Amino acid sequence: MSSSEAPKTWLSQDAYDRLQAELDELIAGRPAIAAEINARREEGDLRENGGYHAAREEQSRQEGRILYLKEFLRNAEVGEVQAADSVVPGSVVTIYFDDDQADTETFLLGSREISSTTDLTVYSPESALGKAILGARPGQTVTYTAPSGADIKVTVVKFGAFEG
Repeated sequence: MSSSEAPKTWLSQDAYDRLQAELDELIAGRPAIAAEINARREEGDLRENGGYHAAREEQSRQEGRILYLKEFLRNAEVGEVQAADSVVPGSVVTIYFDDDQADTETFLLGSREISSTTDLTVYSPESALGKAILGARPGQTVTYTAPSGADIKVTVVKFGAFEG
C-alpha cells in the first residue's frame, strides 16, 4: 500500500510528539547498534557468535520500527477531533452490550499507538467494533461479528471528542 493509499489515522498532538520522539531516538541510536555489530564481528567465527546474531536481530527490529513509524506519522492526522454528529476516529464512545444498559464500556476509537497517552481502552477504527460504530449516533444499535465468530449487538450511548 503506498502512502497515498494508506488510511489516515487520527493522533492527538501529544501522541504524535511521543511517537516522533521515539523515532528520533531510534534514528539517533543507529550508530551505536552498528558499532555493536562491528565489535561482535571482530570476535571471530560468525556462525557461533551469539552476540553478533543478537545485535543483528536488534538492528533489524529497530529498522522495522523506524520504517513503521515514518509511514505511520506521515499518514497521521494530528490535532483535535472536530465536533461531529456521529462517531468518528478520535471519539470517546460509551456503548452498552446486548440490550443490557448496565453492561457499558467507554473507550477511545483511534490508533493503538495512542494507548500510552490515555488510561482509556483504545479500539482501532479498523477493528470489527470500530467499523460497526463508525458513523453511529447516540441511541443507534449496531451488530458486528467478533473474531470468535459471535454476533455482538451494541448500542451507542454517547460520544465526544478525545481531550487527552
